[in-house]
Formats: sequence, C-alpha cells, structure tokens
Amino acid sequence: MDLVLRAERVLLEGEVRPAAVAVSDGRIVDVGAVDSDHLTVAEAVVPSNGVLMPGFVDTHVHINEPGTDWEGFATATAAAAAAGITTLVDMPLDSDPVTTSVAALEVKRAAAQDRCLVDVGFWAGVVPENIGALAALAGVGVAGFKCFLTGSGNPNFGPLSTEQLRQAMSAIADLESVLLVHAESQHVIDAGPRPRGRGYSEFLDSRPDAAEEDAVALILDVAAATGARAHIVHVSSATVLPLLAEAKKSGVFVSAETCPHYLTFAAESVPDGGTQFAACPPIRGSANRDALWQALVDGTLDMVVSDHSPCAPELKGDGDFGRAFGGISSLELGPRAVWTHADTRDFGLAELSGWMSERPAMLAGLTDRGRIAVGLRADLCVFDPDAMAVVDVHAVRHRHPVSPYDGVALRGRVLQTWVAGRPVLGEVCAPL
Repeated sequence: MDLVLRAERVLLEGEVRPAAVAVSDGRIVDVGAVDSDHLTVAEAVVPSNGVLMPGFVDTHVHINEPGTDWEGFATATAAAAAAGITTLVDMPLDSDPVTTSVAALEVKRAAAQDRCLVDVGFWAGVVPENIGALAALAGVGVAGFKCFLTGSGNPNFGPLSTEQLRQAMSAIADLESVLLVHAESQHVIDAGPRPRGRGYSEFLDSRPDAAEEDAVALILDVAAATGARAHIVHVSSATVLPLLAEAKKSGVFVSAETCPHYLTFAAESVPDGGTQFAACPPIRGSANRDALWQALVDGTLDMVVSDHSPCAPELKGDGDFGRAFGGISSLELGPRAVWTHADTRDFGLAELSGWMSERPAMLAGLTDRGRIAVGLRADLCVFDPDAMAVVDVHAVRHRHPVSPYDGVALRGRVLQTWVAGRPVLGEVCAPL
C-alpha cells in the first residue's frame, strides 16, 4: 500500500462510521476496520474533528484561460483543492478561443498543462457553426456538450435556434453523449425591460421566471422527440420544477442542477448596487429558494455545482446592474455554503456528498470517483463539519477578490485533500 488513512468518521455508502481506507497506485484497494493490518509506505490518522469524505466534483466551472485575466487554471485549481474539490469540468466559453473545435480544445489543454492541482475535464460548446462537427469533439474526450438558448455575452459563442437545438440533440443522441443547456429564452427576455441602475429589482425583472419556463419546456420537448440526454444548468426558478418532475416521470432523459448562490441568497436581501450578486439567471426570492431546497429532497433537482463565473472587477459595473457582468465567483466556497444551509435544514453529509460529489461525477461520465469504495480513485478530503468562519474574499484563492460571500459566516472547513492518493492541500493527518 502507498497510504492507509484511519478515521473514526468515514462517509461510506451513506453512513458515517469508523474505517481504514487503503490506497495503492492512486486507487482505493481496501476499506476495512479502522484497526485493520496493512503493509504500507505511509499511515495517517484523520483528526477527531474531521470526516473522511469523497472529493467533491464541480462540473460547472468557467476557468477563462487562455485569453482573459478573469481566472486561470493555477488559481482555479488551488481554490478547488482548498474546497475539497478534486475534479473540475471546465465550461467552453469566456476563454479565447472558445472550445468549439478540436483545435481550440488542444489550446485549452495546453494552457492547463502542468498548472493544475486537481483533475480537470472539459465540456465542448455547441454553436450554430459547429453542429455538424460534434463527433470529432466527442472523439477527443470531451465530457459532453454545452449550448445557450439566449445570448451568452460572448460573440464567438452564439445561441441555438429551435431548429438548431433539434439538430444538435439528434447528433448528441447518436453519440450517446449529453447536452447541457443554459435554459433562458431570448424572445422572452427581449420582450421585457432592460436592466439599469443600482436597484436589484430591475435586474430581476429583466430575467423573468417565464424565460426559464419557456426554455425548459422547449428542451424537454426536443429531448423527448430525439431521445437525447439533456441537462438543465443552473436552475434558478422554482416555476420550472413541475415541468422537470413530470418529464422525469414520463421517461425523458433529463437531469438538472442548481447552484450554491440560489440556495444561499434571496432577492430581498440583495443591496442596491450589489452587482457582485448579479447572475444569469438571477437570484430570486426566499420562497423560491425554499422550493429549490425541496426539489433537492424529492429528486427533481439532481445536484449542486458552483457555476463559478468570475470576471475582472471592473466588469461588475460599479454598482450599475445594467452594466454588470452576470456571474458569481464561488468555487472555493461552494461546499461550505451548501453545508451551512443544509445543516440547518436537517440534511447530513451523505446528502451533501450525493449532491456535490456522486451525481456531478455521474453527469460527466466519471464513474471512477464520487464515492469511497474499492476500485475507485482515491480522490478524498477531510471535512470538519462544525468549523465556522467568516469569509474574507481577499483570502480566497480565486484570481480576483469579488464575491457576494464576502463577510458571510459559513460552516465547515476542509483540512486536507488528496487527488488520486496524492496530497494537494494540508497536512493535518498525524502520521502513525
């Protein structure tokens, strides 16, 4: 064995219990009694305040490298390691070039080479110009595909029309892959008011629930007609939940995610000029937030991922929501933010791990991680569920100190992280 970790609290098969976890060549080779004998290079004891858990998996991260100074692989993966996140899957826009061709993917991979503390995969983009070339991207190992039904904010990453969505879903069904969709309808947004000024209510009115409802209904219809696997990203509106629940009951191959900021914040508490809260789709009211939590309970929503979407500070509009880049920076804080509110709602670490480890791994086809079990990768973290700390955004490892979590008290702390059995953060486990 390369490493044996002994802990009084290990999350195994939905339960927290004592165990020894043995690792060899980056994989878990045995899970046994906490005092079981192993011939090993190294042994360590997890401290009593820590729980040994699967590493978290975040399948919705905008790393934005190369081509911008918004975020990079070094800073993003350092933030991930600090959060106990052992795998990221990068979104295909807000870098230059956008990841819509094999050549662009190779540029992205070259930018990541030797700069990542955690494992990184890639989604490929679907835009009107590349619908006929998706097989080539699937052949070079992307996790799946992502498209928009409204403007992405990037002129090189245009939205799909209804017919183009049908074409893309048909191609993706043939590839047995998955299409992630930003579910807001452009024509609904175009019919509404434009955001402007410092008031959050105007920004919220500019991205109404109806935009999500219309888009989700279309996606579900096309998924049913083509047999494609669809995934709805960053669900913010509770009004789409009945549509998703009914589609799942009727056998449509669909899953859906929400994000920590939709589960943490509420529109009523967003301050005037608080453009660090601006996201598309937007943070909605407190009753809506409660409904999203309930949808995690009943399985209508499958997972929670960050949608870490950073930008340079000057792009946040100096308090004017009409000029603010819509994205929330949260990668390092996501598991703690979700745990803070999950704990008060009587959820446990098993639910947290299901939402933020196992199910995101399944979405990306990463069947070798997301749980602690023999044969899986030794992607692990030690999580102290009772620690409390106030976020200082200047101490977070993201490239830019802009986040709505600044000054927020969050529960939980990651003490150590391993990727394929390799320690990438912390040295809190005492050697035997």
